[in-house]
Amino acid sequence: MVKIKDKVSDTLVKPKADRRLLTFVPTRKYARNTVDRRSISTKPTERTWEDFKEIEKGHAGGKRYIVDYDVKITVNDSFKLQKIFRAKGVDISGSGILVKVSPDDVKKIENAKNIKIEFDITPGSMAEGMEMHVKQNATVARFTAASDGSAECGLKFEYNLVEYANRRKGRLLLPMASFLLFCIVLAIVLMRTESVVYFKFNKTLYLYSIIAAAFLLSRYLFATFYRPEPVDINFTPSVTVVVPCFNEEEWISTTIVKAIDQFYPPEKLAVIVVDDCSTDNSVTQIKKTIDTLQEQNGDEIAHRLSYVVQPVNKGKREAMALGSKLATSDLVVFVDSDSFLNPFAIINLVQPFKDNEVGGVSGRTDVANTYTNGLTKMQAVRYYIAFRIMKASEGFFDAVTCLSGPLSCYRRDLVLKYSKPWLEQKFLGQRATFGDDRSMTNFILRHHRCEYQDTAVCETIVPNTYDVFLKQQMRWKRSWLRESIIASRFMWKKEPFMSLSFYMGVIVPILAPIVVLYNLIYIPLAHRVFPVNFIMGMVLMASLMSVTQLFLRKSTTWLYGIWFCLYYEAVLLWQMPVAWVTFWKSTWGTRMTPADVAEQKKNEQVKARKKEE
Repeated sequence: MVKIKDKVSDTLVKPKADRRLLTFVPTRKYARNTVDRRSISTKPTERTWEDFKEIEKGHAGGKRYIVDYDVKITVNDSFKLQKIFRAKGVDISGSGILVKVSPDDVKKIENAKNIKIEFDITPGSMAEGMEMHVKQNATVARFTAASDGSAECGLKFEYNLVEYANRRKGRLLLPMASFLLFCIVLAIVLMRTESVVYFKFNKTLYLYSIIAAAFLLSRYLFATFYRPEPVDINFTPSVTVVVPCFNEEEWISTTIVKAIDQFYPPEKLAVIVVDDCSTDNSVTQIKKTIDTLQEQNGDEIAHRLSYVVQPVNKGKREAMALGSKLATSDLVVFVDSDSFLNPFAIINLVQPFKDNEVGGVSGRTDVANTYTNGLTKMQAVRYYIAFRIMKASEGFFDAVTCLSGPLSCYRRDLVLKYSKPWLEQKFLGQRATFGDDRSMTNFILRHHRCEYQDTAVCETIVPNTYDVFLKQQMRWKRSWLRESIIASRFMWKKEPFMSLSFYMGVIVPILAPIVVLYNLIYIPLAHRVFPVNFIMGMVLMASLMSVTQLFLRKSTTWLYGIWFCLYYEAVLLWQMPVAWVTFWKSTWGTRMTPADVAEQKKNEQVKARKKEE
């Protein structure tokens, strides 16, 4: 019998539920928070960029979250007498907060002339980066009395919270982060200058340190020049979102709703869910979600939302390929079954395809369960830097080397063109069962451009336990090694700076374990010299990631970037040599595929035999 380990509950923000599941589809039948609500024309030919920016901004400011805050309220009545009392925050948005006022304090706020509120936005209760102490003026927007004498009072902020955060955090945080970034980069440059001076004493070691620093700093430099493609509201090619699913009963319903609830012409957007013979209740959840959507929105939703169940488990690639074959659109978007699209993700994601040379586009993936524990916070920083810096720098050269699984878009005809070699891919005689995103990217990147669109955003659930996380990272390293070798055959044909950066990015991780052993083990033992410079270099590289996160996102998670880098050097780095000799393994680690079940049973049988012996 397969043993199931105790599950860690994820901590996610709690958006206030809407009575309708589809609130962003731009038609009069569906719309609530979109163009119609703001009296903007729904005719595609009359929409403008200014309209879209207004809609997107309105969504960001109007999204409400369920909270449980203690709110300090200070009021002045008509006699200018100050009264202070406390209320309980119920829900919050960028523009205001709903508080529950006790019966004893109802009259105080009813007769208030001036209101000041003070409370803390706790980490994880709103979007990442919004955590802060709030102290500002407010006005009563609505007042609803309850039968028990209490009341719910809607308070409108004097300043929108996004604007307030920029003012409050920008005053000290941005100058501080900018100064730290300057000092860190200067220190790295000075240390690498030292490597040049002493190059003749150890050519191999110092050459590696120069290459590593050049690779990292160049990525940060090129990322500063990256700009996403602006939205042309009239460019809306037909799109099919394909969601491959296996044992994802907890998240699949949310994934489906977010995929279909897009600010995009409904007649040009379809969703196909391909269940890869799940062994849990995923299929039941898929059916239930589709039935609910059809009940709310009528039969017109039926022709653009469908599902198919594989008779046997064939793997994620087969599910993706089947969805692409069933689609009839110009573009196909792949979304992981535990990833949730922003309402404006699709309209942003398709924009680079105005260039006929573009074959694929990757969106940005944020972490949905950031505040679950230290591990998820660490991954949140890593994800943000991996996309906003590393992938953005590749996007500057139109050569993104991995169109990521949580959110990626391709020309459908290219997916169909490469489906056969993609499905039949082998490496050193072994069938490739994962790394589907990097593999398809390589097929596309050979002859087309691959872009990154930072404004196309989705959130994904990341591992919240170290055993699952380590298995995921091992799987990623195996696919990275395989696909990097394949990409090395043609990347030299790309833009020179991109090519050089790519090959440096391949060399540095492969040689890293040897370099670390040499500096931290051999040098101290053989020469009795403590590796101060090497450790300082690692700390500086880690600090660069963390402070960049602080500068760009203003999040309290920024320190976990340093923890990630140290954890990488201590643990993840040593997966690289292991990956070389275990490339043939087909286990995923993050979900119980048939290969994972078989592997777990095998391990348990081995343990049982050892106990008997």
